[in-house]
Amino acid sequence: MKAVALTRYLPTYHPESLQDMTLPTPTPGPRDLLVRVEAIAVNPVDTKVRAPKDKIEPEPRILGWDAAGTVVGIGSEVSLFQVGDPVYYAGDITRQGCNSEFQIVDERIVGRKPQSLSPAAAAALPLTTITAWEALFERMGVEMPPRKQRRKSILIIGGAGGVGSMAIQLAAKVAELRIIATASRPESAAWCHEFGAHAVVNHHQDLVSQVHALGFEFVDYVLILNNTDQHAPAAVQLVAPQGSICSIVESTRPVDIAPLKQKSARFCWETMFTRAMFKTDDMIQQHHLLNQVAELIDLGILKTTLNQTLSPINAANVREAHARIESGQTIGKIVLERF
Repeated sequence: MKAVALTRYLPTYHPESLQDMTLPTPTPGPRDLLVRVEAIAVNPVDTKVRAPKDKIEPEPRILGWDAAGTVVGIGSEVSLFQVGDPVYYAGDITRQGCNSEFQIVDERIVGRKPQSLSPAAAAALPLTTITAWEALFERMGVEMPPRKQRRKSILIIGGAGGVGSMAIQLAAKVAELRIIATASRPESAAWCHEFGAHAVVNHHQDLVSQVHALGFEFVDYVLILNNTDQHAPAAVQLVAPQGSICSIVESTRPVDIAPLKQKSARFCWETMFTRAMFKTDDMIQQHHLLNQVAELIDLGILKTTLNQTLSPINAANVREAHARIESGQTIGKIVLERF
């Protein structure tokens, strides 16, 4: 099969950072699907994994954790899918990724592709959707649907990225929150408004004063999608008593959460690979989550966050997608389609 893979961890501009290869087609295990990959998306995690380091892989490593395709083979214990089913999924960071013609993936973290979307539009969704959903509804405890009470609020730091685009939609359309998103450019601010943000502030300026100027002393939830080191102090100051902060971005120094004690507020992390990585008892929740989102997409409640498409899927185009993400200027998702 065709694949884009690496054996050394090199800068994006290096032609050997990602290479076109021909590799054996994998064989599914008992709970695995064999998927013919039709479209893939690239995320910041791809660039972080590929980042230069002194390590050489004994066998080619395939990156990529967002795909849409068709089931072409199933393991002996598969019960959720059949050959021919169109699917979408983010996969498992401990296994080979989706930058290949065929991939094996555990059925419990796979969803049925939204019928109304092309493979490219669907491939933009899984990783960011799972991340946003788990952060909002499972980590921070946002109610779905909300009870009839005062309308709660959320500050989403980094609203124009892939996760931010989905978090804004879920917060607006499913949780009915008041949404303040952050963006630093007119085009990224417009993107946040398009997806449902009620107000947009600039994360390169003082967040506390900007949120206060909007009439909010506190916000019930803060979702940090960019630079935890920089934004955690503002999040701790702005979160409401008994509120919640969640970050998806690793920190380089300890996060000072001591001020949260008097507020009885909480700070938590979200990593969407946790369930697959540790084979948790509730691993199948990602299957149900993706199916529920597919229904919301097909009902027109949510929409894809696809913004750029490259074709075909080859090393040159995957390197280009990595470079665009590393620029820090991307809005929405970058998808590649067709080998």
